[in-house]
Amino acid sequence: MNVIKKSFDLGDGRIVEIETGKLAKQADGSVVVKMGDTMLLATVVSTVGAKPGTDFLPLSVDYQEKYAATGRIPGGFLRREARLSDYEVLISRLVDRALRPMFPSDYHSDTQVMISLISADKDVMPDCLAGLAASAALSVSDIPFNGPISEVRVAKIDGKFVINPLASQLERATLEFMVAGSANDIGMVEGECDEIQEDEMVEALKFAHDAIKVQCAIQVELTKATGKTVKREYNHEDHDADLKAKVYADTYDKVYAVAKAGGNKDVRKDGFTAIINEFFDAMPEDTADLTKAMAKHYYHDVQYDAIRNLLLNEGIRLDGRKTTEIRPIWSDVGYLPAAHGSAVFTRGETQSLTSVTLGSKDDEQMIDGAFFNGYNKFLLHYNFPGFSTGEVRPNRGAGRREIGHGALAQRSLKKVLPQGDANPYTIRIVSDILESNGSSSMATVCAGTLALMDAGIKIKSPVSGIAMGLITDEKTGKYAILSDILGDEDHLGDMDFKVTGTEHGIVACQMDLKINGLSYEVLTKALLQAKEGRLHILNEMKKTISSPNEDYKPHAPRIVSLTIEKEFIGAIIGPGGKIIQEMQRETGASISIEEVDGKGIVEIFADNKAAIDAAVSRIRNIVAKPEIGEVYQGKVKSIMPFGAFVEVMPGKDGLLHISEISWERLETMDGVLKEGDKIEVKLLDIDKQGKMKLSRKVLLPRPEKPTAPQA
Repeated sequence: MNVIKKSFDLGDGRIVEIETGKLAKQADGSVVVKMGDTMLLATVVSTVGAKPGTDFLPLSVDYQEKYAATGRIPGGFLRREARLSDYEVLISRLVDRALRPMFPSDYHSDTQVMISLISADKDVMPDCLAGLAASAALSVSDIPFNGPISEVRVAKIDGKFVINPLASQLERATLEFMVAGSANDIGMVEGECDEIQEDEMVEALKFAHDAIKVQCAIQVELTKATGKTVKREYNHEDHDADLKAKVYADTYDKVYAVAKAGGNKDVRKDGFTAIINEFFDAMPEDTADLTKAMAKHYYHDVQYDAIRNLLLNEGIRLDGRKTTEIRPIWSDVGYLPAAHGSAVFTRGETQSLTSVTLGSKDDEQMIDGAFFNGYNKFLLHYNFPGFSTGEVRPNRGAGRREIGHGALAQRSLKKVLPQGDANPYTIRIVSDILESNGSSSMATVCAGTLALMDAGIKIKSPVSGIAMGLITDEKTGKYAILSDILGDEDHLGDMDFKVTGTEHGIVACQMDLKINGLSYEVLTKALLQAKEGRLHILNEMKKTISSPNEDYKPHAPRIVSLTIEKEFIGAIIGPGGKIIQEMQRETGASISIEEVDGKGIVEIFADNKAAIDAAVSRIRNIVAKPEIGEVYQGKVKSIMPFGAFVEVMPGKDGLLHISEISWERLETMDGVLKEGDKIEVKLLDIDKQGKMKLSRKVLLPRPEKPTAPQA
């Protein structure tokens, strides 16, 4: 074995080590990245040659956590790792988005990157090392790659920026971004924050990029040490210079004219299709399919150049808007009468129908992952059916794109939800995209905010989101920042930058950059332009509903959360669950109880107020402590010669002495009281042993003393 190791310091004494040459040597490239006890194995394999007709990079990136890495056995029937969890898919997407732009545009071989968590340190999070591991595996291979890149987590903890913080530190973070890039540029950003300002976000990205530069430099050293400085030769595209010139000459002006004419998506699509069909009709009948395929490829380049030049030279967008102009917005709430909350949000040709469902603790999502396991009480699901873009596409469950878009919306809305006892519900938001031309994830954020307010959830502040674009010309230095981009502008642009926030600041962002050399000056300008746009969208939303409804919908379930002393948990549950089951049966409410931080947390869930009130009353009686001087409605539990034992609270009996039953002197208890009688009593005293002394007579009128007869 020729084992090679390189290591670097994160700047605070924590060491990251990269090793190659020991494991998975038949892969084109493999490395093990280690920090603390956390270890990731990354492998990459790429076929030699490409499938005929392929005009894209068939890249797959899979991140998977092995349960053995944390000393756990998977749950479920099979007891083995199954399909990737949403968490693993999100990490896979982060790495994919960082790597994909770095491959040569004409490289079309099937390429697979696999990253496995093989050992885990509970305080060292593996996701921030996954991008480094994948890039390092490519760096020690002969696969063409314009890297290296790396990926780090930057967080602001106790007022200071930290790179790849420990899991235990993240609870105190006010800002948390995953940032990827090369030694020269930032290429991908995703994360969340606590209503920060734009300059603080730029400062965080600069801090992250400084760390990325160090990690890229160590990979260059690793490449030289392994001798993989020369990459494999390939030829995956056939070209015809004369055909390309003819396609440009015959179609460019026509494409430019259609783009300049404006109109909606369907009108533009028909116009662009008619141009290439006209070109094909003019070709000889015996034209080879390969030639037609090349012509179609060149026509895509014509569209790319014509639309970008139109915008840079004349400032005209595809739909005729100015660069800072937002498409028309309309929204509605309460559209679904049976839902607990609902909203329709439409911006231009993008529309989301979103619902909110309120559930109990029993509805929480159980997360059974290798690194993370526990429960989640806020869910957001995003659906993107084919009809939203006028396409025929079978429904096969949520894909990676849907999981990623939903996660961005979820982290945006999570920041404004009430915390702790202020929100006893499990909340599920479902966004169904009914139309799409431009960011549907940002429409989901806006619709989700409206639906939460319609449901009566007391969010901290409304959230809106906007997708920004960028068109640049490296030769002339011209650039244009676009607010509220169309789908075509996303596809043909150099940047896709989504920002969400309240009127007080940014709460989440996602950026993918497709070019090199984005300056922080341009990024800052894009952020400030995004702020103007999202505040405009927020004001339009407020015209529909500006604050949460005062109460939940009449048909919405009700939840009351009570915090009790730990000692009363057993009393509420009862032997074998007898007491809690009896309360649920008699009141119709669902009751759950758990111990958290030495306290009992009781959640009572019912679909009507009467059931809630009955259950709350019974629980409060169980946990209440008797107070001297208070009057109670008691129940006679047993009769003794010297008095009666009366239950004043569930499980709490006191002695009603025979002398305290009435003002008359009683010689015997016979016929005075019987078991089951309900009487009012007053608590006179509690002795050191906790025994209660009760009185009934003090609540009765005292008989007047007979007056002496006059002489």
